[in-house]
Amino acid sequence: MSPQTPAFRVLSVIPPMTQLNTPYPSTAYITGFLRSRGVDAVQEDLALALMLRLFSREGLQALHARIEAQAPQQRSAQVQNFEALYERYLATIKPVITFLQGGDSTLAQRICGRNFLPEGKRFESLDVYIDEDGGDPLAWAFGALGLQDRARHLATLYLNDLADVLRDAVDPRFEFVRYAESLSTSQPTFEPLAEALAAPLNLVDETLRELTLAAVAKHQPQLLLVSVPFPGAVYAAFRIAQAVKAAHPDIVIALGGGFVNTELRELSEPRVFDYFDYLTLDAGERPLLALLEHMQGKRSRQRLVRSFVREEGQVRYINFVEPDIAFAEVGTPTWDGLPLDRYLSLLDMLNPMNRLWSDGRWNKLTVAHGCYWKKCSFCDVSLDYISRYEGASAATLVDRIEAIVAETGQTGFHFVDEAAPPKALKALAAELQARQTSISWWGNIRFEKSFSPELCQQLADSGCIAISGGLEVASDRLLNLMKKGVSVEQVARVTKAFTDSGILVHAYLMYGFPTQTVQDTVDALEYVRQLFEQGCIQSGFFHRFACTVHSPVGREPEAYGVTLRPLPPVSFAKNDVGFIDPTGVDHDRLGLALKKAIYNYMHGIGLEEDVRTWFPFKVPKTTVARHRIARALATQG
Repeated sequence: MSPQTPAFRVLSVIPPMTQLNTPYPSTAYITGFLRSRGVDAVQEDLALALMLRLFSREGLQALHARIEAQAPQQRSAQVQNFEALYERYLATIKPVITFLQGGDSTLAQRICGRNFLPEGKRFESLDVYIDEDGGDPLAWAFGALGLQDRARHLATLYLNDLADVLRDAVDPRFEFVRYAESLSTSQPTFEPLAEALAAPLNLVDETLRELTLAAVAKHQPQLLLVSVPFPGAVYAAFRIAQAVKAAHPDIVIALGGGFVNTELRELSEPRVFDYFDYLTLDAGERPLLALLEHMQGKRSRQRLVRSFVREEGQVRYINFVEPDIAFAEVGTPTWDGLPLDRYLSLLDMLNPMNRLWSDGRWNKLTVAHGCYWKKCSFCDVSLDYISRYEGASAATLVDRIEAIVAETGQTGFHFVDEAAPPKALKALAAELQARQTSISWWGNIRFEKSFSPELCQQLADSGCIAISGGLEVASDRLLNLMKKGVSVEQVARVTKAFTDSGILVHAYLMYGFPTQTVQDTVDALEYVRQLFEQGCIQSGFFHRFACTVHSPVGREPEAYGVTLRPLPPVSFAKNDVGFIDPTGVDHDRLGLALKKAIYNYMHGIGLEEDVRTWFPFKVPKTTVARHRIARALATQG
């Protein structure tokens, strides 16, 4: 593609809400790619901008004014507490935000004194850690020192309190991450979202509209790209498009991202195109090049690539087949234009592994496109982001790493692969060491036997500080049914090798998989208890299994012993599908106990207890030998 004239500009935006500690990488990827092709491309993080505007003195004043206009009996206990402490909130919000952005570190002493910040309901979580001797309840987590981290945890609770007030008083859908996601997650029709978008603007909507129009005025783009990675960013994405269409109908707006790629593949709702001119599927590089050529009169509409459009009131999918841009040729992501010094390092959970998701400014990078395994029966293996596996040389990856460090000044990297390949990580580690490039990195892997103690140590030496991986249901029968390609004992040996190398380990866990019995669930929790007890894992999270239409379970349910529930007619989002499991187990009831148990395990509590104590109802005794994992670690696999 020939270089563009400066008059043609592409603006990519991140809609609320994604992350607050680091930019979501989609705009950085696409902006870097477009610039490598000579396109004048810029980017804005409207998620961060919205948060910083709402949680400022001016934002709290606006919130206070809205509350004052409400009848007192309509105010929740959280809102009443905010009103009673309003002046203190007003006085503390700016210094707290500055502190969480990495400035004014001396404020930590005052925050930890527990007399500076106004405290609401979120601070009740600290009561769990009350010290029986009357000492510091957080001493177990932070010791005698740890002042900055302790202060960040308290400041995070303070922000969560304010988010609760905003939700109670202004927008019941507001969340820092899962913002209004119920309007879009697997919604068969557009109606719930359409009704929300037709409603009068609330304070959050008005603020987002103002920020959107300011970004458009600043950059004056001809093409606006809105990337929606999660259902929790869909509502705001449509509000952004709505504002731009009303004020600048000449600007072309395109929607893409993980949500579109997963849930809108069968879109037939024409009203979506009242907001967006184009929707693109899967990797965005090739569809965008085709769209740019079309906008410049160099390509007909019939030669668009993987794009939805509206023609004569009907949705049409156009896919002129052209090869995708090779992963090795997509260019280096750029964070130019994003305010890297304004992101917030939050500390929600005290577990040292869990904090990585919300604490610190991580450069997000992909080691390889897609998944090299692509067999797991619960995964969307039929979609491009999983099925099309492509790598790049270690030299290319380290070139990108060094360019990003030079641009951002940050040496922390989060590799966001579905599962980073062991061979690629080994080569990457060797290249980093050969060049003496010092970074800290973490990412997602499969717990496969290729990760020997020697490789784990090499990864640690190259800067690896943590890894996460799917253990799913800790049951060899179910792991085999899932086609995970690992066993519980193998997971134990691999995770222990990482831990022994000084690398933190997080396990993704699952419950409610087809044919999973209560006995399976109790046994899985016993395996998890032993993995924590033996120091194999430091963190974990139990997810409820959801069957999707793109996964092997959704495509061949009979192979997994379940029957799918019929879906209603779908014109908008399609992903999750209900199923009938002949076991009839109440997994939601079991899930509450699983989550309580693992929360305590992550804090070193209850590891010696019988796992049945976590369930508030009778469950069978585990069939797993109490020292099964210890014995597995004592033998070679």
